[in-house]
Amino acid sequence: MKYVLLFVETERFARDLRSMDEETRQAAYDEVGRWFAEHAAKITHHAHLRPAHTATTLRLDGGEPLVTDGPFVEGKEVVSGYAEIEVADLDEALAVAGSWPACPVVEIRPID
Repeated sequence: MKYVLLFVETERFARDLRSMDEETRQAAYDEVGRWFAEHAAKITHHAHLRPAHTATTLRLDGGEPLVTDGPFVEGKEVVSGYAEIEVADLDEALAVAGSWPACPVVEIRPID
């Protein structure tokens, strides 16, 4: 089965990351690198997204399409990256996602 893991960054996580000294921040990035290396056989694609303020949203819910700057939802959490994985089942996807060392929320969605 294929799933996408959506890495969700909270305001607190972003603030904590910004307040880290360079050595601590690099150690956190190194942990993420180790996670990707550990799961490389299951990851088919991944990317880090640019910040939410760089987004453009197209709303198609009635009338003329509306283009706006910024993320499509208002909130204190934003998707900051994703990884597509191929695993046996949801249990294995949960195990992979459960070992994610960075953002405090990971949304798991099956891919058709």
